[in-house]
Amino acid sequence: MSDGKRIEIGGVSLSSPDKPLFARPAVTKVDLARHYERVAVRMLPQVKNRLVSLVRCPDGQENPCFFQRHGGKGFPDAIGRMDITEKDGGKDEYLYVSDLSAVVAAVQMSALELHIWGSRTDRLENPDRLVFDLDPDEELGFASVRDAAFEVRDRLRALELDTVPLVTGGKGIHVVAPLERRADWAVVKDFARAFAERLAEDAPERFVAQASKAKREGRVFIDWLRNERSATAIAPYSTRARDGAPVATPVSWEELSGLTAANGFHLGDMAERLAAPDPWADSGGWRQSITRAMLTAVGADT
Repeated sequence: MSDGKRIEIGGVSLSSPDKPLFARPAVTKVDLARHYERVAVRMLPQVKNRLVSLVRCPDGQENPCFFQRHGGKGFPDAIGRMDITEKDGGKDEYLYVSDLSAVVAAVQMSALELHIWGSRTDRLENPDRLVFDLDPDEELGFASVRDAAFEVRDRLRALELDTVPLVTGGKGIHVVAPLERRADWAVVKDFARAFAERLAEDAPERFVAQASKAKREGRVFIDWLRNERSATAIAPYSTRARDGAPVATPVSWEELSGLTAANGFHLGDMAERLAAPDPWADSGGWRQSITRAMLTAVGADT
């Protein structure tokens, strides 16, 4: 306990550090800030200089929460702002994180989730990651999602794209392919759409490429819509605004084969994981991009 006095973490002064953000187990504002301080060495390379959407829960996880991607009055200076041109030609101010102080400042604003763009602020129109979010029908067990992730991995590998898995802290798995920043959003989105549709055509009993809940029955939705400008995906090592404060956690493919849930990692597990090798360490050096041959192979229009 901090006796209610301000505590500085990452250069940010936290007010009401003992404010509860999660009830079961009890997680306070300072607990969450210390989590990000602990995982910063692995989280920051994944989130640095990315536009973000925050899930803010001013009264804690059990009360109403809301998304925020634009700045506002009273928002900490540690969180970056960037004017972005919208599709209609207008401009709006978006938020981005560049260092630990920005992440802790988000905690100061009771942000329980950070969702990141697939590109970085210095080259906003050229994504550096491809993400397929495998979102199961509520009746499916985790084994079906896990098998789906391996299927996506193998198909992308056959196209010469290597991937890493992230268990999201919810029910799903993200299959992430780091990219060189050669293609623009239109090309990456077209590839993602065509890949997902081809997979759903080849295995219609297991996959669906449309977001409709009605069409998802008994199947896994391969959500390719994360791969368009302004779309976001949960940040690695972010907590989720759910009971138990689960953490979206990078894992290896070998480790994934033995997992039984997508929400099995929590704040208390991070010290042990940080003591072990980083399962995504090698992916930072991969040199791969969406090629014309890949687009042709999946029947993309671009």
